[in-house]
Amino acid sequence: MDILLIAGLWLDGTAWDDVVPELTALGHRPVPITLPGQGDGATAATLDDQRAAVLAAVDASPGKPVVVGHSAAASLAWLAADARPGKVARTVLIGGFPAPSGRAYADHLPIEDGAMPFPGWEPFEGADAADLDEAMRERIASAAVPVPEAVARGVVRLADERRFDVPVTLVCPEFSPAQAREWIADGESPDLARAARVEYVDIDSGHWPMFTRPRELAALLAGAAAS
Repeated sequence: MDILLIAGLWLDGTAWDDVVPELTALGHRPVPITLPGQGDGATAATLDDQRAAVLAAVDASPGKPVVVGHSAAASLAWLAADARPGKVARTVLIGGFPAPSGRAYADHLPIEDGAMPFPGWEPFEGADAADLDEAMRERIASAAVPVPEAVARGVVRLADERRFDVPVTLVCPEFSPAQAREWIADGESPDLARAARVEYVDIDSGHWPMFTRPRELAALLAGAAAS
């Protein structure tokens, strides 16, 4: 099965380099997506451009792919389910909840010179980055790409309620499944609260398990594809 891999803010398709061979060994075809504006030099890219890139990958799949969105890119995976509810087999959301329609994609950090730069590790101290050693922090930070303002401030637009019938797997890294359920019940994710089928799975990692737990993450993704 095709498993489309969408990394979150500041990351390009190489974020999945350690996961790809693990998924291949498990019999799947991983497809890392480098989003417009995050690794291709398109500094004027918009959220619509990123959505279009994801949909192009969905449409290019010969079957029904699993669409994986990490962190903020949970919204991109959910936009794919909204635009192609009959084509997406499942969404897998890693450490993030999809933004509801009408909300900005990622407006929680400052914009500088037309882009949202990686803010350093201070905002992520604690559970998010607890499993990152100095070498891994340097690896991630040195590869980080400023996110174009028109991506970060782009508004999520959802239109097709059939998205709620697309199965969802929520991978819980720096938080537990119990916490995720509580947050959703408290209104953190109106769309996941309405989704017909949400499976919660735990992984013992911080916010970036593709770097720190690639084998375990690949096994969870393969399990989601098989469910």
